Amino acid sequence: MRVVNLHIIALASLLSSSIAVTAQQPTSTTTTQTASAPTQPCRASAEYRQLDFWVGEWEVQGPKGKTVGASSVQLILSDCVVFENWTGGSGYSGKSFNFYDAKAHKWKQFWVDDRGGSLEFTGEFKDGAMRYTGLSTAQDGKPVMDRLTFFPLAEGRVRQLWQQSADEGRTWKTVFDGTYIKKK
Repeated sequence: MRVVNLHIIALASLLSSSIAVTAQQPTSTTTTQTASAPTQPCRASAEYRQLDFWVGEWEVQGPKGKTVGASSVQLILSDCVVFENWTGGSGYSGKSFNFYDAKAHKWKQFWVDDRGGSLEFTGEFKDGAMRYTGLSTAQDGKPVMDRLTFFPLAEGRVRQLWQQSADEGRTWKTVFDGTYIKKK
């Protein structure tokens, strides 16, 4: 548990530093162009809003309609970060930090959990969904390709599909397939 808390503190510090550099207030020595830049760029730019459909309080159901967990997804740090608090039905919990990296023109996600696991993804909003990819390591030490997709659905629902490939993308195995349903 202590290791996970340290991961969360380190990630939050990293995100705060990255975002603070992007969102600095103009100084008296900056140019007119910089002085007119928004002081809260994450609220003013459409790219930062591409994952807002996931913000909310959620019950999460598996493909057969059984509840598999709950998630609280919030905007934090002046709306620059989409922050997820996940609690699985089996007691497993984790947190993800999702943010738009304006320099790379890509979205990034950092996931940490209460079992010492972590994942990193990079992606973009394309074809009506947030599409992340990443690399991780299987328990046998071999590399694994990951793809994580968030699909906005009708009635304000969201589908999250996480798949992995151990054969360089020739075949994919579903690791998680959940539908987020807003709590009333």
